[in-house]
Amino acid sequence: MFPAMRVKISGLDPHQQYYIAMDIVPVDNKRYRYVYHSSKWMVAGNADSPVPPRVYIHPDSPASGETWMRQVISFDKLKLTNNELDDQGHIILHSMHKYQPRVHVIRKDCGDDLSPIKPVPSGEGVKAFSFPETVFTTVTAYQNQQVLFLAGIFLECFNRWMGLEALVESYAFWRPSLRTLTFEDIPGIPKQDIILPQVYKIYNSYNFYFLMEGGGGL
Repeated sequence: MFPAMRVKISGLDPHQQYYIAMDIVPVDNKRYRYVYHSSKWMVAGNADSPVPPRVYIHPDSPASGETWMRQVISFDKLKLTNNELDDQGHIILHSMHKYQPRVHVIRKDCGDDLSPIKPVPSGEGVKAFSFPETVFTTVTAYQNQQVLFLAGIFLECFNRWMGLEALVESYAFWRPSLRTLTFEDIPGIPKQDIILPQVYKIYNSYNFYFLMEGGGGL
């Protein structure tokens, strides 16, 4: 899921063991469409049927409260899909629907029923947190033409950079530092500018890009 969600937690018992998990729930029972001429999301009908519950359990779980509190907890390895037959443990969502991520803090002694394919257990020892800023709309293709244009520029720059890396690998006996390497260092390549990509993960057709509400970026 990009951009990845990151949280900082405080107030835990430093000596207690905890699981950290995330699920993603629908915001409403509507399906949406993007209207190009007005650059707005509009209600297009009722939501599709519910999908099987999935929970992402942070790979560092369980860990002590002290461990969780001294680090920023990142969910950068969480993956989304619209394939309802998925067997890879990805969180299943419908395209063109609005969703809210929820972060769950679960004491280890209350997490016996915690499972990637079951709803998060509730009760004492389990706390859920959600942030309105993280509401997003799922899409399987870019809906905004300006974003589509920027994506094209990014992919072109990415392909150029990957081609440069491959060329450098072929010069195993001569490899200047990549930090200072320019096109002028390699014979036969004309001088040109290159923009280094900041995001390297390109999702397949079953994965979602997601747009943050309130003008957030991809």
